[in-house]
Amino acid sequence: MPIPTESSTYWKIELSDLKKRYHTFFAWLKDDSEYPLLAGVATGLYPFISYYTHNFQLVNSWEHFLFFLGMFVIFPALLFWALYKISKWSWLKKWRKYGLFFITVFVFLVFVEISLHAELKKKLALYTFLAVIPFSFLLYKHYKKIVVLQYVLAIIGLFSLAPVLWEQRDISMDWTQQNDGIETTLLKKKPNIYLIQPDGYVNFDEITKGHYNMDNGMFRSYLAGKGFKEYPNFRSNYPSTLASNSAVFTMKHHYFNYGTHPSKLLNARKVLVSDNSVLTVLKKNGYKTHLILESPYILLNRPKMGYDVCNFGTLDVPFVGSGFRWKRDVEEALAENIANNEDEPVFYFIEFFNPGHIKNSKGSSQGPEEEKRRWQESLEYSNQRLTEMISTIENHDPNAMIILLSDHGGYVGWDYAMQMYEKDTDRDRIYSLFASLCAIKWPEEVTPTLDADLKSSVNLFRVIFAELGENPSLLSNMQGDESYSILTKGVPKKGPYRYIDGEGNIVCEYMQKETQ
Repeated sequence: MPIPTESSTYWKIELSDLKKRYHTFFAWLKDDSEYPLLAGVATGLYPFISYYTHNFQLVNSWEHFLFFLGMFVIFPALLFWALYKISKWSWLKKWRKYGLFFITVFVFLVFVEISLHAELKKKLALYTFLAVIPFSFLLYKHYKKIVVLQYVLAIIGLFSLAPVLWEQRDISMDWTQQNDGIETTLLKKKPNIYLIQPDGYVNFDEITKGHYNMDNGMFRSYLAGKGFKEYPNFRSNYPSTLASNSAVFTMKHHYFNYGTHPSKLLNARKVLVSDNSVLTVLKKNGYKTHLILESPYILLNRPKMGYDVCNFGTLDVPFVGSGFRWKRDVEEALAENIANNEDEPVFYFIEFFNPGHIKNSKGSSQGPEEEKRRWQESLEYSNQRLTEMISTIENHDPNAMIILLSDHGGYVGWDYAMQMYEKDTDRDRIYSLFASLCAIKWPEEVTPTLDADLKSSVNLFRVIFAELGENPSLLSNMQGDESYSILTKGVPKKGPYRYIDGEGNIVCEYMQKETQ
């Protein structure tokens, strides 16, 4: 078969067909047809794709997919259709051409705002409403062009979403598998265990120096008086809540799955809430498990609940947002649950967000000094909350094991939190990310003898199970006490870096996958 040339009949037919389609399309743009259903779908399609692109780790459930399909696509389509029908009423006909443009642009922009911020900012929505009104009178004739543009943006958006979806193909959970039989450990002593996690609480050694330079001696003395054993110079292995706690509850390093962004650790919430080695050991030994959260942050993508009791139900978890606006009183929840403790041993994981860390973004930060002042205020409030919870536990459960473990440092010394993805050489700033509190009140029947090498959070439960199970062989598979972070700026290659080695030295070494 001969190859068509520009002069061939085949090519002329193709060109003729393209011209017809071209003229038909522009004729459609100029006619009076309005296609409200088509416009309704257009307003939400790009925001729908954008939301998934920017928040995939928060919404990777079928429940979210159906919710956002209804919110971004089905709802606006039905809304446009209903408004179109209503606009045919005689007294509204003259406003219809302006109204169609207004609703098309306004709904689209509001959806875009939601997709970017993972929430509806009411003031911004109001400003958008007021700004679109004058344009509706000036540009109403271009209503269809706006619809076409929205579909074009949706197609472009797919090119951003595709790599996010493609990345998920090679996310392996092999790293959670244990190298020994720790999951079958039988505990000879089964005290009630309370793991309390004050977010961003820096250890007592680091807080007196560096960028903190604060006096927290009163609370340190309080813990000593209550019989807590402090673990000096303790560090988290990762600088964020999900990454750090994933290592804690699996007792394994994950190295962010060797991704170039923390969200690569896609299954972190499933690891924390649904199934992990710590829960396996506790349940095997007859523990009733409780999860008490100040906000449903770790429940956002609706993982299967692996705890027996949680103070948030599925219906309490929002579909949109980070979850931090939905707060519950953890002190009250602890008091209610502890009063109902039964004869079986119990485990509580209690998480609250004080002292926390400095503001995330450059725009929201008020500068290092002001952020430090605010963090110190939050630290004082955290001490009050911890004192109240310790008192509650001691009153109801005097021989309990109480563990205070923070997930990471408070980031004091940085301008804003997201700056941590830039390579830094300042020892005090780097330690501000990882220096964390670990203090344990061991029950009377346990005299710890195997905890001399407890230096970082990844080994916490391996040491605890070795002590309670009177099984020192579990310490043969201790993980390295290194601390890791994702770096994206100032480094030759984006990805996970060993920032602090097992001896506490700043090293900044790229983690090749074969080094696992």
